Amino acid sequence: MSLKGKKIILGVTGSIAAYKSAVLTRLLIKAGAEVQVIMSTSAFDFITPLTLATLSKRPVLSQFQHDKTGIWNNHVELGLWADLFLVAPASANTLAKFANGICDNLLSASYLSARCTVMLAPAMDLDMYQHPSVLSNIEKLETFGNVVLDAESGELASGLSGRGRMMEPEHILLKVEQFFAVKSDFSGKKVMITMGPTQEAIDPVRYVSNHSSGKMGLALANAFLSRGAEVFVISGPISLKVPKVNFRWKDVKSASEMYQAAVEIHEQMDICVFAAAVADYAPAEVSPEKIKKKDATLSINLVKNVDIAAKLGSKKKQNQVHIGFALETEKEEENAQRKLSEKNFDMIVLNSMKDQGAGFQFDTNKVHIFHRSGLTVQSEIAPKKQIANLIIDQIKNIPVWV
Repeated sequence: MSLKGKKIILGVTGSIAAYKSAVLTRLLIKAGAEVQVIMSTSAFDFITPLTLATLSKRPVLSQFQHDKTGIWNNHVELGLWADLFLVAPASANTLAKFANGICDNLLSASYLSARCTVMLAPAMDLDMYQHPSVLSNIEKLETFGNVVLDAESGELASGLSGRGRMMEPEHILLKVEQFFAVKSDFSGKKVMITMGPTQEAIDPVRYVSNHSSGKMGLALANAFLSRGAEVFVISGPISLKVPKVNFRWKDVKSASEMYQAAVEIHEQMDICVFAAAVADYAPAEVSPEKIKKKDATLSINLVKNVDIAAKLGSKKKQNQVHIGFALETEKEEENAQRKLSEKNFDMIVLNSMKDQGAGFQFDTNKVHIFHRSGLTVQSEIAPKKQIANLIIDQIKNIPVWV
């Protein structure tokens, strides 16, 4: 694929893998991209600005003000100029700065100003890569919508062997090409996603809920956003840190609140994804005061909540797509296919609680996708961001979507 006309900022940080940025720059230029290199000063110890300036055919930037000319390198303009912000290699230090908004150099200031998609290719020794603080920063960056290009395994500069090598330049180029190939395939589409759990009040301090973290829903929201859609999120209470400004975001608590929020926008939507773990039942009465511990047992009468997906499924227009989720513990396929029909879904995504590393709270998932047409697709255990793109790719197989 040609990258002609695509504007890419390439950030290079202080890592032994910085020498690979020369190869990456050459590959991007050869593919037709315009490349502006921004280096952290620590990267100078590993590769010279002259090398990257020669290959990119542009002066390399590293300071807010040019030493000789006094010209101001405007980080805001740089952030607006780029179609893609790529940092390769991304050191542990830079990942920490990005994750926590530390803005002490031109690269981090440009990152904070960027409105485009950000790709990060970590590079460090295997023990550093597995350190909880680094993993926490990477997870945090992913919740911002940044795309992390997972480090590869192999021999490291320390002499050890394991995961931590920066993704090879040829593989990064492929990721960049894939990004631009799908960047606008949902452009102009309005997508509603319900996500997270609901909380059904018992009294002012207690509620009925479930273990949903919202991670799968957020992965879908980020994936749709990166592919050009306008994303409307209706979220139950979650603890994830989310840049809500990127979405049309609405927080709710109960199933009733989620239903009302969904009803208000449903008619405008092209695609509706029902990923929330909505409580099936709610207390019939909510105590106005905290229930005191008195008797050995306590009975709470529960009444059935509105089935949001089924209710809106009965109102689905001919040109709308509805996607459902099913988390099952028995008769998984039978129950999922029954819901596919009963709730008027075009496609349903099945999770099984029996699959190791899948379901609530995990960063990974394993799914079995059923189309109304009879088409089925299964995945292996994979990160939820990867599963999200698999699900979105399958939506494109639904005839009404076209």
